[in-house]
Amino acid sequence: MATTQDIRKVTVDTLYAAAGLADFTKEKVEQAVADAPGRIEQLRKTDPKALQQKVTQRAKDTQATVTAKFTEIVGTIDTDRKKIGQTAQDLLLQGVGQAVGYAAKAGEQYEKFAERGRVAVKTWRGEGEDQAVDITVAREPEPAAADAEAKPATETEAQGGDDTKSAAARKPAARRTAPKKTDAQEQ
Repeated sequence: MATTQDIRKVTVDTLYAAAGLADFTKEKVEQAVADAPGRIEQLRKTDPKALQQKVTQRAKDTQATVTAKFTEIVGTIDTDRKKIGQTAQDLLLQGVGQAVGYAAKAGEQYEKFAERGRVAVKTWRGEGEDQAVDITVAREPEPAAADAEAKPATETEAQGGDDTKSAAARKPAARRTAPKKTDAQEQ
């Protein structure tokens, strides 16, 4: 019996696959919209008579191929009942094999859409790891900061003194105080 956790996983994977399919569909629609002007122009340039000839030729080729295959299949059918049964069984097994192959491909596509859905949902939520948002903000300097930049901060700087002095050398020395004596030290 399926546990709640299994049901939840299948449901979440199905939703991710649906999101992936939606993202894939959106991408294909955007691509079709982008390609539409070129295709429309190509259709405008196409000669209708040449197109009709191509379609007619393809229809004749397809009809000839189908007729040849049908003749081949009918020619291989033997009137012996045992062979007809064996042929039917072989065709059935081939059909089952193809169905299993299609199911495997469908499972792979399902997994691909589920993974694409996970990425799409992260992107929609703004959690994309790949996406770095670059926001540039132009700010004007504040008037006080502009005045501070224009005027030297100390008299030494005004006289062209050494600007490479460390910050500790420019600060006044800190006053040291003697440590207080505790009761244990007094005795």
